[in-house]
Amino acid sequence: MVTHRNIAEWHGKQLVDRDGEKIGKLEDVYVDVETDEPVFGTVKEGFAFIGRHLTFVPLAGITIGPDSLQVPVSKEQIKEAPNIETEGDELSQADESNLYHHYQLNYTAPDTESGRRLARR
Repeated sequence: MVTHRNIAEWHGKQLVDRDGEKIGKLEDVYVDVETDEPVFGTVKEGFAFIGRHLTFVPLAGITIGPDSLQVPVSKEQIKEAPNIETEGDELSQADESNLYHHYQLNYTAPDTESGRRLARR
């Protein structure tokens, strides 16, 4: 299990894809509100950003190295991820669902007041 202390140490680390290609630097980590496990990270550099569009990268099944975090998806799949515009610190339920489906992860909305699964850490 990954602890919050570990997650705090991830900020600014280089993300690499499953083949070792650089993706960019990790900006934020989004955790599952029910399990508190990291699910997605946002890329800070490496892709062209316009405004507050963020590229989300799945963190489930990552390999933690001394200088980088290796994610189990390809750079191409990340480039094809839906563009998400955030309003404050939260994603809409529709954006969450789109991300989970793009990366072929199971998604069910949680039974919470917000109806959202992800929270930024």
